[in-house]
Amino acid sequence: MQVHSKWTDGANSIREMAEHSLESGLEYIVITDHSKALAMTGGLDEEGLRKQRKEIDQVNGQLEGITVLQGVELNILKDGSVDISDDALEELDVGCAAVHSYFDLDKEEMTKRVLKAVENSNIDILLHPTTRELHKRDAIQLDMDRLMEAAKESGTILDIDSYPERLDLHDEHIRKAVQAGVKLGISSDAHSIAHLHYLELGIAQARRGWATAKDIVNTRKLEEFKKTLKD
Repeated sequence: MQVHSKWTDGANSIREMAEHSLESGLEYIVITDHSKALAMTGGLDEEGLRKQRKEIDQVNGQLEGITVLQGVELNILKDGSVDISDDALEELDVGCAAVHSYFDLDKEEMTKRVLKAVENSNIDILLHPTTRELHKRDAIQLDMDRLMEAAKESGTILDIDSYPERLDLHDEHIRKAVQAGVKLGISSDAHSIAHLHYLELGIAQARRGWATAKDIVNTRKLEEFKKTLKD
């Protein structure tokens, strides 16, 4: 549900990520390279995303047994807007967004910022929602009750990021989401083929929060997964 490639800060090509995912038994992956505001990763602008789409279509035409969906890891700007136009986002299969800056905003300002993104009809998934990095950066100040309410009302999926430095959502927040009926998904946040197995860590994190397969949208087959996305 979150895979990076050489188009931005990943180590492998889209085809390589797809081939190794297929070998791991996955039916689909979502390529979510960074958007333009995260310049240090070589983030993609609208034209870059359209060019990437051609490569994804080519890979899908060459490989059987796995489908590559095009997404993007949007930057949630300080005011809650995102850095790619609505017209370009509507061309994608999946819209994802995350906080990558201004981590020190107070709880009220940060919550309003994130909720604006969650309520965006082109954003299906909120990636690594609290932005924590273990032993490096604390979680942002965020009203989780309001986030859960907004995610449920808008149909936004909350990510359980499997990357070892993140494991975000926390297990306690996963439990809260399950109790509230909020959609959850597990992503590897893979930046290379060596990272794809991180999904195992995300599964363990989900279980710590008492989530089961029915609570996780990407346990479903491809067509059922698509139905969990916003219209």
